[in-house]
Amino acid sequence: MKTISDFNFQGKKALIRVDFNVPLNDNQEVTDETRINAAVPTLKKILEDGGSAILMSHLGRPKNGPENKFSLKHIIPNLSAKLGVDVKFADDCIGESAKEQAAALQDGEVLLLENVRFYKEETAGDEAFAEKLASLGDIYVNDAFGTAHRSHASTTIAAQFFTEKCCGFVMQQELDNAKKVLEKSKRPFTAIMGGAKISDKILIIEKLLDKVDHLIIGGGMSYTFFKAIGGQVGNSLVEEDKLPLAKELISKAKEKGVDLLLPKDSIIADDFNNEANRETADNYSIPNGWMGLDIGPEAREVFSSAIEKSKTVLWNGPMGVFEMSNFAEGTNEIAKAVVKATEAGGFSLIGGGDSAAAVNNLGYGDKVSYVSTGGGALLEYMEGKVLPGVAALEE
Repeated sequence: MKTISDFNFQGKKALIRVDFNVPLNDNQEVTDETRINAAVPTLKKILEDGGSAILMSHLGRPKNGPENKFSLKHIIPNLSAKLGVDVKFADDCIGESAKEQAAALQDGEVLLLENVRFYKEETAGDEAFAEKLASLGDIYVNDAFGTAHRSHASTTIAAQFFTEKCCGFVMQQELDNAKKVLEKSKRPFTAIMGGAKISDKILIIEKLLDKVDHLIIGGGMSYTFFKAIGGQVGNSLVEEDKLPLAKELISKAKEKGVDLLLPKDSIIADDFNNEANRETADNYSIPNGWMGLDIGPEAREVFSSAIEKSKTVLWNGPMGVFEMSNFAEGTNEIAKAVVKATEAGGFSLIGGGDSAAAVNNLGYGDKVSYVSTGGGALLEYMEGKVLPGVAALEE
C-alpha cells in the first residue's frame, strides 16, 4: 500500500475521503474537533506540495436524502480556521455544480463536497455513484480509518477508478499503532474492555487472550460475567444468552494463563438517571431493584494497579455510564492510570468511540500514546478481519 509520502501532489487534484463525522450541538456547531484536527496534516501536505483538495465525508446517518442537521456546511468555519484557507463548499457531492467547482479548483484550494450519505448509493457501495465521485479528482487518498471497515462507494469502490491511490497520514498511523500493539507489544500487556455488551467484543476478547497478560473487563458487560459465575446482579444489564460464553471465556483465560480481572464492586443506582439514589455494592450481591452503573472504589484500585505496571495498554470501552457525571468516576480513574503507565514509558492505544471521548474530555489526549479515530474499524482490524477500505488501496 502506498502512503501519501510516496507522492508529490503538485498540480494534482486529490480526491480525499476524510472522516468528518463530528458531533454538532443544537446550533449546528462542532463540539469535538478531534477528527478535523486528525485530517489536517494530510490536507496540509497536499496543499504545500502545490495540489488542491476535494474532500468527501459523511456526517451522521441521514435516512431520506438531504437534511440540514446532517449538512457538512456546518463544519466549514472550523475547517477553514484549521487550514488557514477559505474552504469552498459544493452543495452536492455529484452532479453538475460539484463537477464545475472541482474543475475550477486552483492549486492550493480546498473544496468540501456535501454529505455522501445523502445518497443511498453511498452505503450500498454503488459502482456508478462511486465512478461519479471518482471523476472529480486525479489521485485518490483515503484518510478515513473510522469507515475503513465499510465497503461503501467513497471509502472502497471509488479507489478502483484510479491508477494513483494511497492512504493519508491518519490511516497510516492507525495501522502502524494497531500493528505495534498486536505484533510488537512489550510486557506486561494489559487490555481493558468496557462497554455494554459482550456480544460486541467476543471476537476481540478471544483474540486478545492469546496476547495479553491481564484482561480487564468493566462496564455493563461485566454483569453478564458475574451472573455466569453465580453472582446476584439485581437489575444490572445482562445478556442472558451469553452466560455460557462468559463462563467459557473465564475458563479459556485460566487455560492460557491470562489474569482476567472483573470488577469486585460497583456504584449501583435505583434508576437509570444521574440523580438516582446511589450506593456501593459487592458485585456478587447487588440487591433487586438496583443496577450497577459504574465500577466501585475497590475495582478502580485493583484495575489501576495492574494498568500502571503495564508496558502496553489497549483500552476499548468505558467502565460505566460515563455520560452521567455521577457514574463517570470509574472511567476517569482508568484514564488516569493509563496516563501514568504512559508516563512511565509504556505504550497506550485508546480505541475510538467512547474511550476516545472520555480521554479527550478529560484533556488527556496528548498524554497517551495514540487515540484512535475509529472504534469499529480498529476492533475489526484487531480481530484479524480484512478492512475493505485498506484492501482497496492495496490492489
